[in-house]
Order: sequence, then C-alpha cells, then structure tokens
Amino acid sequence: MPSRRLPLQSDVTRALYEQHAEMCKVFSHATRLMILNVLREREMTVATIAAQLGVALGTVSPHLLMMKQRRVLASRKQGNQVFYRLANPKMLQAFDLIREILHEQMKQHGLLARELEEERGRRSAR
Repeated sequence: MPSRRLPLQSDVTRALYEQHAEMCKVFSHATRLMILNVLREREMTVATIAAQLGVALGTVSPHLLMMKQRRVLASRKQGNQVFYRLANPKMLQAFDLIREILHEQMKQHGLLARELEEERGRRSAR
C-alpha cells in the first residue's frame, strides 16, 4: 500500500525546500561569508574583493559565480571590470542572525567572547 504524502511534501513545497537548501550553501564556506561581509556597504570589483580578503582572484571567482547562480549576488559590467553587490540586503539579516547565534554559543562556552564583543562594537559603531 503506497504511503500517503503529507501536505508538507507537495512538489512545490519540496522544490522550495530544495531552493532554500541551495541558498543556504552560501553560508557553508568561510570565503563566501567574508564576501558577504565585505559587500555589506558597497559594490566592488572582483579584484577589490580579493584584495580585501587577502586571497587570489582565482580563489574568489568561483565563489562569486556560485553566489550569483543562487541569486545572492548581482553584477554589472563596466568596461572590462565586473562589479558585484548583494542582490538583496536581507541576506545580511540572515548573516547577522547566524553570527549572533554563534556569538551567544561561544559566549556560553567562554570561547573568543571578548574578540566577538569587540567585533560587534565596531559593527554597531558604523
């Protein structure tokens, strides 16, 4: 006898969960998190992003492509330069919420709490 599908398992809902999981992959690599953070204030070229992060262009480019494919980043071309920006600033709310949860966990365990407090202070001073 076939099992009955629950309402949460409709094709549309399943597709939404799959898209959600794909978008969350952006948060699964430190370089991509750093990219989100440096693009917090303004758009930047690939070279500027790489310089800000202190990594090679070849390291940054695949991450930018992955993030653009998931519609987390948008880009525009000006001459021979490509500028990247956040497609939706709400992504930073997710970034900041996860960082806050991490901060709370670390604070509870006494790990790097002082350094995180200083980082939060710098961010709130902006």
